[in-house]
Amino acid sequence: MRIGELAALVGVTTRTVRHYHHLGLLPEPGRTPGGYREYRLRDAVLLARVRRLAELGLSLDEIRDVLADDQGRELREVLTELDADLARQQEAIAARRARLAALLAGAELNPDATVAPDLADALRDLHPAGSAFAALDREMISLIDTGADPAARDHVLALFQPLTTPEARERGHALTARMDAIAGADPADPRVAVLAADLAAHLPAEMAAAMLASLDDAETGRWLDLMSDELTPAQAEVLRLMITTLKEPKT
Repeated sequence: MRIGELAALVGVTTRTVRHYHHLGLLPEPGRTPGGYREYRLRDAVLLARVRRLAELGLSLDEIRDVLADDQGRELREVLTELDADLARQQEAIAARRARLAALLAGAELNPDATVAPDLADALRDLHPAGSAFAALDREMISLIDTGADPAARDHVLALFQPLTTPEARERGHALTARMDAIAGADPADPRVAVLAADLAAHLPAEMAAAMLASLDDAETGRWLDLMSDELTPAQAEVLRLMITTLKEPKT
């Protein structure tokens, strides 16, 4: 088949096909005596796989790694894996639609409405009302939750569970109030270092480890900068010192 037929079959444009050729994601096929590209079934399967992987959110480098694993495999194996890609995409779409249905069914939207219901339940009362810092923290959690797949969302939920006990909630409210209180302070204020240490001690070990690990990830590592940009200098210094404390080896 020609490039237009291939593109129509997979649901992309001929420009996309040529772009994938240019990136090396789709090998150049053989050509007819007249110089036209001649595509076969495996080219269509490979193009469909590239499209689905891109829709699932994989980077180009990740797609190359997946395709490299496909080389040398039987067509049935590749089709089976493509079907698994589609199933994962279908699951993600179903989860998003369920969240939208829950939002639309509510009488009004609350600050935690944009996160998954189970995470919203865990976050309920975790942040004190009327706190500017708490509002920013909720926004960051909502952002993380929006981009998470079901497995990652379950992991995030598990990380928050230790903070949902009555004692942990009370400590969290007090720490949030202290963050609000130093909003206009100088970064060198003695309260800053003390609050940073108390925040570090408040975080569950697994959450602290996940936060530190995320800083080394190119895609998720900007959360600290994003939050710091929205905070006052003293509050941003608290976060910086908290991270420094968490990185210190435990004795």
